[in-house]
Amino acid sequence: MKSLRQILFPLLVIPLLLAACASPTPAPVPTANPVPPKATSTPFVEPSSTLVPTVQGITLTDGLNRTVHLAAPAAKIISLAPSNTEILFAIGAGSQIVGRDSYSDYPPEAIGLTDIGGPSFGSNMELITNLQPDLILAADINTQEQVAEFEKLGLTVFYLTNPTDIAGLYSNLEIVARLTGRETEAATLIESLKKREEAVNKTIAKAIDKPVVFYEVDGTDPAKPWTTGPGSFMDTMIRQAGGINAGANLPLQWAQISQEELIVQNPDIILLGDHNFGTTVEQVTSRPGWNAIKAVQTQRIEPYEDNLASRPGPRLIDGLEALARAIHPELYQ
Repeated sequence: MKSLRQILFPLLVIPLLLAACASPTPAPVPTANPVPPKATSTPFVEPSSTLVPTVQGITLTDGLNRTVHLAAPAAKIISLAPSNTEILFAIGAGSQIVGRDSYSDYPPEAIGLTDIGGPSFGSNMELITNLQPDLILAADINTQEQVAEFEKLGLTVFYLTNPTDIAGLYSNLEIVARLTGRETEAATLIESLKKREEAVNKTIAKAIDKPVVFYEVDGTDPAKPWTTGPGSFMDTMIRQAGGINAGANLPLQWAQISQEELIVQNPDIILLGDHNFGTTVEQVTSRPGWNAIKAVQTQRIEPYEDNLASRPGPRLIDGLEALARAIHPELYQ
């Protein structure tokens, strides 16, 4: 008969062996330069609460330093200024215009568009709202108060500042092109306009003198006619076309010049920007005291289409070409 010790010993050893078999494998000791795990094809995605949504569409800062956002290029546009209307048609967005101000008369196709009035649009707000525009294109002739009124109606307004030079015109064309989805058409137009501008610059570079030019805006009072002063677009264009603006020393961009000062300036050329309002060459030559002016003595008085300079649209290049020919006809013979 086996002793009690012989019987109990196996019973004590077996559980110990089983426990040893169940013990976890010791963790490996890391090496000095562990090899990083290979990247998987699935990228890490942060929790949705930390994702920043991407704003789609078109976001631009306008002339009033306002951030204007469009979800997509504007398909229904109201133009509040003739220059804007001309820009829209020139870049191929004429079909996207649903309304225009009363003074937008170019190109001829603009006449058939819905007239929303102007310069005050208060009485036509219901009409404007009913047109359901997704963009109202304003300009310097519109007031900040008008912009605010449109915004109160929930309408999107972009304020397009008038350029101070032709380079600014190209920038405005690009801005409107982005707002309307017409970038390709605008790029083609800008390239063409730049070539024409460069042709004028090359021609004027050959000039040997700079005639003094008086540009008449309103000669209703011949003793104090209105003209363009320093910083005006016409002042810039006269200089680019190879002339000197007789009103360059006036205190304002648009100001009256006394007849005495005009005689002192003694312009070589008089351009009648007011000929559309009935002013004729014959009227100018018969004004009392104006026979002392060189331009009257030499009969260098010419009508000038003011819309080519006062409307800062693509036709500014037409205006520059016309000015260059009027100031330096000898270079265009």
